[in-house]
Amino acid sequence: MKRKLRMGMVGGGNDAFIGAVHRIAAFMDGKIELVCGAFSIDPQISKQSGEDLFVAPERVYLSYEEMIEKESLLPEGERMDFVTIVTPNFLHFAPAKLALEKGFDVVVEKPMTVSVEEAKELQETVERTGRTLCLTHTYSGYPMVKQAKAMVKEGHFGNIRKIVVEYPQGWLSRLTEREGNAGAAWRADPKRSGKSLVMGDIGTHAAHLAEYVSGLKIEELCADLTTFVEGRLLDDDGSVLLRFENGAKGVLMASQISAGEENAVRIRIYGEKGGLEWANEDPNNLIIKMLDQPRQLYRTGNAYGAPYTLSSFATHNTRVPAGHPEGLLESFANIYRNFAATVTAKREGKNPTPEQQDFPTVYDGVRGMAFIDTVVKNNEGTEKWTKFVL
Repeated sequence: MKRKLRMGMVGGGNDAFIGAVHRIAAFMDGKIELVCGAFSIDPQISKQSGEDLFVAPERVYLSYEEMIEKESLLPEGERMDFVTIVTPNFLHFAPAKLALEKGFDVVVEKPMTVSVEEAKELQETVERTGRTLCLTHTYSGYPMVKQAKAMVKEGHFGNIRKIVVEYPQGWLSRLTEREGNAGAAWRADPKRSGKSLVMGDIGTHAAHLAEYVSGLKIEELCADLTTFVEGRLLDDDGSVLLRFENGAKGVLMASQISAGEENAVRIRIYGEKGGLEWANEDPNNLIIKMLDQPRQLYRTGNAYGAPYTLSSFATHNTRVPAGHPEGLLESFANIYRNFAATVTAKREGKNPTPEQQDFPTVYDGVRGMAFIDTVVKNNEGTEKWTKFVL
C-alpha cells in the first residue's frame, strides 16, 4: 500500500489539549494524514478546527455518527482508514464500536470505556470484525521501558518478587474543576469520567505499566481511595496493594493531589538476582541494580556490545542518536507508528513483525476497566482482598 493511512478524528478540536498531541504523534513519521473529523460538539469549534487543520470543509462533520456513516460510503480510495477518538471517557465506546462495525480501525484514548461491560463488548466487536484497536497507554512506547520489559522476559533478574509503581500529580490539589479548567471538569464528573477519577485517569497507566514491564497479570488487590479536596465528587488519591499471578507482590500509588508534582511516573521491579528502575521524568535512563554488583545505567540509543546489547524492541523505537532526549511525543509516535505498520501489513496480506505489533490493544483496555472496577469494589466493600475478575 504505497500511500499514507488516512485518519479521521472524533474530538480533539482547538479547545482540546490532547487532540494536538495525538496529531503530532500520528504525523511524526509521515505515515498518516488527517482527512476528516468531528472535532467538537460545538459546530463552530469543529468548523474552525477543520479550517485550521486544512481539512476539506465537506469532510468536517457535526457528529461522529455522520462522519463514520458518510466516510463509509466514500470510494475505498478516498475514505478514512481509521479513526482516532480523543473525547471524554463516556464518549469512547459508541464511536469506537460504530467505527469497527463499519470497517474502520480505531485508536482510542484510555481508559477505553466507562465500564467493564462496554470494554468486553468492544473486545467482542474487534474479534468479530477482525479490525485493529490501539489504546494509547503512552508510557509503554518509551525505548527504555521496552528494554526493561525485554530484560525481565529474558530472566535477567530471576523470578520477580516485588513491583512498585507510582504516578503522582499535583494539578488537582485545589477544586480545579470549578475554576474554569475544562479538562478537570469532565474528569471529576462521574457521568463523564466513570467510577473513579484518579484510577481512571492515571491509575490505569500505572497498572498497565506494571503488567507490561513485568509480563505478569494482577490477580487480586486491596485498595484505599480518598477524596481529599472538599466538594469533589470523585476520588483524587489512591493506594493499592497488588498480588500477581506468579506470587509477586506489588504496590501502586496514584495521586492527583500530590502538590508540586507534575507527571512523576516511576516503576521499580525486583527479582531474585536484582532489579530495575525507570522514571518518566528521566526517560532516557534505565537503572539496573544487581545483587552484589555496582549499579548499571542503560541509555537510549547506545550501541552497547554483548552482553549489554539493547533489545530489538528498544532499538526499533529509538529515533535519534544517543544523548538526545526522547520524550512523551516520541513515545506517543512510537505507538502510532507501530499501529500504522500493523494495519498496513494486514491490508497487504502480510504478517507484521513482533516489534510492530508491540502496542496496547483492546485486551489491555479490558484489563484497564477491570482494574478500575476491582479497585472501586474493594474500596467500597468489606473484604480485604478482591479478585481481579475479567
